Amino acid sequence: MTKTIIITGGGGGIGRSVARAFLDAGWQVGLVGRRIEALEESATGHANALLLPCDVTKEAEVDAAFGRAYDTWGHLDVLFNNAGVAMKGAPIDELSVDDWRNLIDVNVTGSFIAARAAFGIMRKQSPQGGRIINNGSVSAQVPRWGSAPYTASKHAITGLTRTISLDGRKFNIACGQIDIGNALTDMAVAMTKGVPQADGSIAVEPVMDVAHVASSVLHMATLPLEANVQFMTVMASAMPYIGRG
Repeated sequence: MTKTIIITGGGGGIGRSVARAFLDAGWQVGLVGRRIEALEESATGHANALLLPCDVTKEAEVDAAFGRAYDTWGHLDVLFNNAGVAMKGAPIDELSVDDWRNLIDVNVTGSFIAARAAFGIMRKQSPQGGRIINNGSVSAQVPRWGSAPYTASKHAITGLTRTISLDGRKFNIACGQIDIGNALTDMAVAMTKGVPQADGSIAVEPVMDVAHVASSVLHMATLPLEANVQFMTVMASAMPYIGRG
C-alpha cells in the first residue's frame, strides 16, 4: 500500500522541501496551506500530490481537508505538523500582544487542530495507527534573543509532542519532534547577512541546506511504528546553539 502523509505549511520553506522529498520517494502527499498558488508550486511535476488549501487555525477547514485526504487515500500514515510563523525579535515590553496572539494561534493552536484531526483518523482507521511528527525548533530548548512568543510556542509544541506520544500508545500512534536550527530557507536568509546575538552584537551565522531537514523527516517517517524518534535535533554544525548566549 502506498504510504501517505499530510504536510501543513506545505507552500514554502521547510514544508516545500519536505513535501518534494516525499513526493520523489513515491509517497502520496497532501499539501496544506492558505495559498493555493504556493501549494501548486510545491507540487509541480508530481501527480501524487493532493492540494488541501485551508487555514490551520480554522477547525472546520482542517477537518474538511483531512477528511478529503482520507476519502481519497483510504488511510493516513503520517502528519508532518509544520505550519508556523515567526516575528521580529525585540524585548518583551516592545512586543505587541496582538502579534503574540497571532503567532500562538498559528504555531500552537494550529498545530493542536492539525494533530487532533490526524489523531482522530489514525485512531479510527483500519489498520489502526500512524505517526505525527511535530516541527519544533532549537528554540524549544534554548531561546534566541528577543524571541519570547516564538520560544514559548515551541516549548508548547514539546508539551504537545509528549502528550500525544503518551495518549497515542493505546492506538498505535507514534509522535516525535524535529528541532531545526538554521536551515537555509527564505526565512533564514537574514542569518547569512547578520542577526542579533545575545551579547548585543550582529553576526553572520552558519546555515545548512534545507535538504538535510527533508531527509531527516523522511527517516523519521519511514520507521516501523514499533520504533520512534522521540526528539531529533538537526542544525548547522557551527551555529551558536551549544552554549548560546
